[in-house]
Amino acid sequence: QVQLVESGGGLVQAGGSLRLSCAASGRTVSTYGMGWFRQAPGKEREFVAAINWNGGSTYYTNSVKGRFTISRDNAKNTVDLVMNSLKPEDTAVYSCARTKSMFQSALLASDFNSWGQGTQVTVSS
Repeated sequence: QVQLVESGGGLVQAGGSLRLSCAASGRTVSTYGMGWFRQAPGKEREFVAAINWNGGSTYYTNSVKGRFTISRDNAKNTVDLVMNSLKPEDTAVYSCARTKSMFQSALLASDFNSWGQGTQVTVSS
């Protein structure tokens, strides 16, 4: 079973940047699609970004396109999310996730079955 641990969250002013990292242990994630999701208080979990197994394809929700970048290092079993030009509406708990099947690309939360605990990102205005 894979364990996913996120890090890099924190408090930042609007316009600032953060780099989130997701470290996998127990099982490799190198042959799986990976995604980042977020959940703000009182709101449903929302897709943020995803990357296919070899990093050749990336996907973003419209609200973060041009500001966020997802990447992966399969040798290190890590997936990162670089967030620039942060806005107060980006405030949420950010979680990484692994797809259910190998070589699967997915954007729906229901297609992921391994989740980290999440890291808090707070953007002040």
